[in-house]
Amino acid sequence: MAQKASAPAIYEVLTIIKDGKESVLKAKTINFNYYESLYSPVITANMMFLDAGGSTPDKKENLTSIKDGLPITALEDLQVKIQTKFGTLDFTKDPFKVTSSPIMHQESNRQTVLLNLVNSKEIKNSELPIFDRFVGKISDTVIKILQQKLQISQDKINVESTKNSYGVTGKGRGALNIILDLCRRSVPVKGDAGYFFFQTQDGFNFKSIDALLSQDSKQKYIYSGALRDNSDNSDNDFKIVLAPTVKKDQDITQALKNGTYVNRNVFFNPQTFEHSEIVFSVNKDGVKKTLGGDLPIKPEEVKGFTKTNHHILDIGSFEAQNLTPNNDPREWQATSQMRYNLLHSIVIKIQIPCNTELRAGDIIEIELESQQEDKVESPTDEQQSGKFLILHLCHHFDTLRSFTSLTLVRDSYGIRRSKD
Repeated sequence: MAQKASAPAIYEVLTIIKDGKESVLKAKTINFNYYESLYSPVITANMMFLDAGGSTPDKKENLTSIKDGLPITALEDLQVKIQTKFGTLDFTKDPFKVTSSPIMHQESNRQTVLLNLVNSKEIKNSELPIFDRFVGKISDTVIKILQQKLQISQDKINVESTKNSYGVTGKGRGALNIILDLCRRSVPVKGDAGYFFFQTQDGFNFKSIDALLSQDSKQKYIYSGALRDNSDNSDNDFKIVLAPTVKKDQDITQALKNGTYVNRNVFFNPQTFEHSEIVFSVNKDGVKKTLGGDLPIKPEEVKGFTKTNHHILDIGSFEAQNLTPNNDPREWQATSQMRYNLLHSIVIKIQIPCNTELRAGDIIEIELESQQEDKVESPTDEQQSGKFLILHLCHHFDTLRSFTSLTLVRDSYGIRRSKD
């Protein structure tokens, strides 16, 4: 019988290593959680294991717990390889680093230990302050920092080209922090300003919001009573297990306060001491890509700007600027703020059978059951269904089951019918 996506985890490798000394945790593991997020430059994880006394020799060769015998303090390597129906989660060549190991529960001869884990590049980011000055296209700067400062191989880097340039000085910051700061300043070759910098199983990504929204749907998931009641249906690997939780649904009042649809931006140039002004409108200036069919409200219904933003004109490290639409800081300072706000118009959480093929930044389609009485005529809720962007992802594994939790976002309602 084929393995189900919700089956318990199969740990091929789960080993903690310190100074060449290893302890195998496979049989002791209670659960393991793996995380990706568009708002995190590195992947993270945590796990709980049962640590019994008398299992590991300490420095004096006395048998004690793993935590005391190894001992587990911080920065140990944790190698993990988990087999699932949809592939393998493999971090044996690039192990996690332990950042903390609190004891969650303790009895006379055993204890439950939580290991908080992070990708090793996060540690390097903290250990290596950068003072260099970078000039030129932002995408070239990102590649240079990843390769030269963090020693990340080219096959683990996915950087979308930017059309604008920007000068930046490290000022003692870490490599990851510098790149995160460049996200809102970046303009893609085609599309609106605004990038995300994040890590997935495949490597490090620097991608525009428009590029993420332009992807094809990776998978379709369905929430309906029929699938909930039929646990033997093979399609259950692509069902939504629990009712979707709506975390945010078109808070128009807050959107207007944030100036999401129309905002006025006043800039002060510290070089010339001049002021300039731009009124940015979704209706006039446009949004190149949306996931649904309709924005929460028609932008033309907003008669005037609903927020004024005051900025110091961001001209980088004072290199000469070419104030064209490609490189005018007034454009991206106004546009990126609108783009990030609009993207989070709708936020929902779902739980599905474990699918390690999914990544943060992927597009998935969800189909929700219609609330109408005539479900034969209208089986799908076309207002709430459609394409969503994966903002946060968690793969959960324990001794009883495996599942994936997703936080999804989109900027508009409904199912897109027109061709892009």
